[in-house]
Amino acid sequence: MNEEYYDTLLNIRTAENQKGFNTSLHYHRYEPTPYQALDLLFQHYELKNHDFVVDFGCGKGRLVFYINHHFNASVVGIEMNEPLYQQAMENRMNYLKKTKKNLDKVHFLLCYAEEYEINPSDNRFYFFNPFSIQVFMNIINKILLSIEEEKRDVEIVLYYPSEDYIFYLENQTLFELKLEVKLPGKYANNPNERFLIYHLSY
Repeated sequence: MNEEYYDTLLNIRTAENQKGFNTSLHYHRYEPTPYQALDLLFQHYELKNHDFVVDFGCGKGRLVFYINHHFNASVVGIEMNEPLYQQAMENRMNYLKKTKKNLDKVHFLLCYAEEYEINPSDNRFYFFNPFSIQVFMNIINKILLSIEEEKRDVEIVLYYPSEDYIFYLENQTLFELKLEVKLPGKYANNPNERFLIYHLSY
């Protein structure tokens, strides 16, 4: 399935990468996860309709709509770039208009990732290398505090994972690697072309 197929199916526009650069050095440019990669990930990794997913650095919302469409899970996209956020909101309107999905399961927030207050029901967190290790550590610490307050199983999904992210999770937290999904035809030339799923159970 190509990029245009899914955008047409979901009645959204997410194909173009972000132009220019973010004003903050801690935040990286938006680039959507390829649909082909998402298809591969979810051949091996299952979500339930009662899961609550948070996509940090969601851009125009591709992952949000993909997950809601396939699993009917609740998803919130966090985006600090206002033009991207506005495009995500436009996509949300068009997506819901076509799919007639539940309004309460698809949300976007315009804020910095570290400002997002972890909801007690949030249990799946997605990162496509959206920001610096400092921001990532801040968010993981907030997730851990949330787990202490509301005991639950939590999973972190990394695409194109940075060595800093991996080192931090494996050496300074109790998260354990649950699954690795390598992109065939790409991983051999670029070891970043993979998903890593980390699990923490309480």
